Amino acid sequence: MLTTVANDAGVFQGNAVPVPGPRRHVLDLDDFTADEITATLDNAAAMRAVLERDVKKVPALRGRVIVTLFYEASTRTRISFEEAGKILSADVINMTASASSIEKGESLLNTGLTLQAMGVDVIVVRHPHAGAPHFLARNLKNVAVINAGDGAHAHPTQGLLDLYTARDHLGGLPGRKVVIVGDVLHSRVARSAVWGFAKAGAHVILSGPPTLMPDPLTPGGWGAGGSNPPRRTNPLSNVSVEPDLDTAIEGADLVMALRLQSERQQRGFFPSLREYIRRWQVNDQRMARANPNALLMHPGPMNEGIEVSSNLAHGERSLIEEQVTNGVAIRMALLYQLVGAAAVEN
Repeated sequence: MLTTVANDAGVFQGNAVPVPGPRRHVLDLDDFTADEITATLDNAAAMRAVLERDVKKVPALRGRVIVTLFYEASTRTRISFEEAGKILSADVINMTASASSIEKGESLLNTGLTLQAMGVDVIVVRHPHAGAPHFLARNLKNVAVINAGDGAHAHPTQGLLDLYTARDHLGGLPGRKVVIVGDVLHSRVARSAVWGFAKAGAHVILSGPPTLMPDPLTPGGWGAGGSNPPRRTNPLSNVSVEPDLDTAIEGADLVMALRLQSERQQRGFFPSLREYIRRWQVNDQRMARANPNALLMHPGPMNEGIEVSSNLAHGERSLIEEQVTNGVAIRMALLYQLVGAAAVEN
């Protein structure tokens, strides 16, 4: 089966892009093929064209019901999923743990089964425990599940929007040097970005304090966010680790700084913030070591002045705000590929 972003009734402009299928869920990027990633990014470009219209509304998901089920706080991811669904004319229901039967002790499984019985089409779930979206996907037969972040394990839609943003500016990803710097150990964004950029043909270098740097070649290294997701080795030969940022950033095409996730750190992983800033902050001096047109990204929320210097965060090289806009386009593309295109074909 092929799902496509169809040019039906003038809903989307441009050529239809086939996406290898079927895909029922979006749980991480480790099971995406390079062709599927490319097709998804191409479809996001069609969605970005919709966002640039005066009237941002198309009927592609009319009659579909999407539930955002968030057990953790979120601004960018949650609102962008809601906006994506509504632009595509879906009915979007926001659900939080604090305002539902979860407060009364209802389990994740029973919550999922309840939503399935109500006839929802997609559950977008963010959960503090790694593996929670996988658990729902295994147990719900009639609902598509999208992982909006599970513990320190994965954040596939963030990874895809980062790929889309980078490709849009660099013109292509094969052979590009991508440096991801900071708290990789606790970053679900980094884990998904590594899979995505590496499968797209980029060379990925991880940099940061050794105490915040999982070994990607260690069995289970990219499943280390928890015991529930499948634990696997990293088969990607184009991923390496260089703790010295000054060395890692030499000749880089793209630098992605990560947030220091103090809420997930159970002990001190570096001597002080001052020491972290001195050795691993992305600033003008360090970006001067990268390629002249190197770009800066950050998944947000950003500790400005710590992970990235303020002038660089708001400078010409920064794509941070554009990442947010592209997040809506990527999530529109994924929602359409999961439940919209199939309806058009049927």
